[in-house]
Amino acid sequence: MAKSKNHTNHNQNKKAHRNGIKRPQTHSTRSMRGVDAKFRRNMRYAATGSRKARLEQKAAS
Repeated sequence: MAKSKNHTNHNQNKKAHRNGIKRPQTHSTRSMRGVDAKFRRNMRYAATGSRKARLEQKAAS
């Protein structure tokens, strides 16, 4: 009697590319979960300020 097949990778590549192999999503803002409230509030203001500064620098150049 013939040995039974242990493994095959047949059609898996086609199935994977059918909907496209996508990169994992990157999140634009970091999670502030688990950070104390005072620090979280300060981080929000700091991020807003640095974002404005980058936009002004971009507009100037």
